[in-house]
Amino acid sequence: MSSKDKRRHVRTAFACRIKITHDSVGELLVKTRDISDGGVFVVLESEQIPPVGTRLRGQVQGLMDDAPVLQLEVVRVEPAGVGLRFIQED
Repeated sequence: MSSKDKRRHVRTAFACRIKITHDSVGELLVKTRDISDGGVFVVLESEQIPPVGTRLRGQVQGLMDDAPVLQLEVVRVEPAGVGLRFIQED
């Protein structure tokens, strides 16, 4: 791992649809670019990108009938979208 790479988990290319929900963006059906044990990158248009620190809800669409709703936090912003960290709820 390079000194600039702060990721703890290996990313795997994975494209699926995910519904993300937040007051600032409403409800969006977006595509993932990659996933890891720690989070997921979602592709967004520039006007849809929330700032770092924003907490969202996300649910994978089309893979199972009742996928769990996950809590996510924006940890990285790129021109193509955002990196979201899975938030573990106890």
